[in-house]
Amino acid sequence: MHTLYQFQSSGNCYKLRLAMHQLGIPFHKVEVDILQKQSRTPEFLAMNPNGRIPVLKVGERYLPESNAALWYLAQGSALMPTDSFAQAQLLQWMFFEQYSHEPNIATIRYWVHIANTADQFEQEIEAKRKAGYAALRVMDTHLAGNPYLVAGQYSIADIALYAYTHVAAEGGFDLSSFTHIARWLSDIEAQPGYINMANS
Repeated sequence: MHTLYQFQSSGNCYKLRLAMHQLGIPFHKVEVDILQKQSRTPEFLAMNPNGRIPVLKVGERYLPESNAALWYLAQGSALMPTDSFAQAQLLQWMFFEQYSHEPNIATIRYWVHIANTADQFEQEIEAKRKAGYAALRVMDTHLAGNPYLVAGQYSIADIALYAYTHVAAEGGFDLSSFTHIARWLSDIEAQPGYINMANS
């Protein structure tokens, strides 16, 4: 059985819980309180020298980085397209998530909703909010002509971007004008085996 070292409110950790639940992969959770710096202990750093959650333990090996773990979990499943170009597109969206989406939308949510430190980052929030809305517009434009992000099918690309998009309002993002994203969110929540972030 896999072990997931995680922080419950983290979208990056939720990605793996959602994927494993939908794929029927049993796993055990170990909570790591990042607010108490538990990801900086010698024991945790031995698993991931970068000191970040999640970490997926597979056998006696450790796999940090949420999207790398998603890729591992999805191999040979319906969440992974079989066409090599579609797989490259899947990676394209997962890189987009980590480079353009998560650093802006997830970071503001963390400051505002989890750490309660927004007043310390007012200038940073202004810049990140602009970049976050730009990322949402990219997604909404693409989803105007596509049911899902890659190859017309639900995949780990959708899981990767759903994780923080569906809670973007917790960081003060207004999604009301992103009608195609709204449809996509609803479609993901109707997928078999869907679980929400709080109760998974």
